[in-house]
Amino acid sequence: MTLILPRRSFLAAAALMAAAPMVPQLRPSAARAARRLSEGEKLGIGFIGMGIQNRFHLSWFLKREDVRVVAVCDVDKTRREDAKRFADEKYGVKAGSGEGAGAGGVAAILDYRELLARKDIDAVVIATPDHWHALQVIEACQAGKDVYCEKPMTLTLAEAKACVDAVRKHGRVFQTGSQQRSEFDGRFRKACEFVRSGRIGDVLTVHVGIGTSSKWCDLAEEPMEPGLDWDRWLGPAPVRPYNSVLSPRGVINHYPNWRLYREYSGGMMTDWGAHHFDITQWALGMDEAGPVRILPPQDPKAEYGARLMYANGVEVIHGGASGVTFQGTKGMLFVSRDALRSEPERIVKDPLGAGEVRLATNKGHIDNWLECIKSRQRPICDVEVGARSMACCILANLAYWHRKEVQWDPAKWEFAGASAAEAAKWMDYERRKGFELPKV
Repeated sequence: MTLILPRRSFLAAAALMAAAPMVPQLRPSAARAARRLSEGEKLGIGFIGMGIQNRFHLSWFLKREDVRVVAVCDVDKTRREDAKRFADEKYGVKAGSGEGAGAGGVAAILDYRELLARKDIDAVVIATPDHWHALQVIEACQAGKDVYCEKPMTLTLAEAKACVDAVRKHGRVFQTGSQQRSEFDGRFRKACEFVRSGRIGDVLTVHVGIGTSSKWCDLAEEPMEPGLDWDRWLGPAPVRPYNSVLSPRGVINHYPNWRLYREYSGGMMTDWGAHHFDITQWALGMDEAGPVRILPPQDPKAEYGARLMYANGVEVIHGGASGVTFQGTKGMLFVSRDALRSEPERIVKDPLGAGEVRLATNKGHIDNWLECIKSRQRPICDVEVGARSMACCILANLAYWHRKEVQWDPAKWEFAGASAAEAAKWMDYERRKGFELPKV
């Protein structure tokens, strides 16, 4: 039986939990297992996947005095050599001959497992296509590396749970790249504080304004890109011919559209849902829980309108203005990357008072991760936070893909109710031989 809390009781409990001075830490045995840096020693960082997002991260890390970029990895030779050249120039290293550690400067590596095997790397930044994340996260944890993984965190529900288990088992510090909790002038944090403080009254509905689901890949074959290991790019996904939409040629300055295809991603539902469903979860105080019932739209052709029902009665609806819209019994609050407004205006205009909810702040999303690597505390977007936000995105996608109402047990990470046996098949997919998920 599922306990249904009255909305007021839920908000009061959430406020008390948020106000409690609890700082989650890794278990002591795991903290002792982390490599202790000597005074002045720099943290060794490796980068896996050198597309536009990790090139951005790379430039940021190269400016820091407390880290050293040790290696970059990509299945495309052009991209990994470009990343190595960029890093070496920043470090003042003369160009060497060939690739790898022996070439001098930052190592350029084809196989991420070679990067994970290096003893001089303490942590990795993963920004590969979504279908690769879980494998790389789990193997990084097994190799004793702390992890920053870009969103969307995983492709499937089973992968999300496996990542949580791996991080916890190996005592790793994991940050999900859902940076809205840390950045954008604290706009999203403030919105969540106002909602959790009860300023809009009891929360009735939340509209999550993001794009639609992905579809099966139907792209035509193109001539192979020289220097690209296409089989490694595909990894656990089914074999199919190369197309530059999936892995664009050369060094790129845009976000590739592999994210529109189900073999590799969940579409804009997961790409932007990993941001806005994450804020929804945060505002509702559901970082350790999630929806319990998922309903598809009534129109079988509709691309919007799926609903996620929470045990406290809150209804989260896919659709609406780009951002997150909270409707309560006393007002409305809308938040996006460039706006925070409410009706009535005083909801967001009046400063927080004594007894109202104040959420954690930090200097920046990656700063928070690096600080937690040193302290062995959990970052603001820890693996379970990311996994449960990811679950919301995936469950919404399943509503469109299968057009069936399902029940979800967030505590057990499994489907429940009459359709549980059928829905259990949607937890994961069959990977190619040689790319199976490691046992955790």
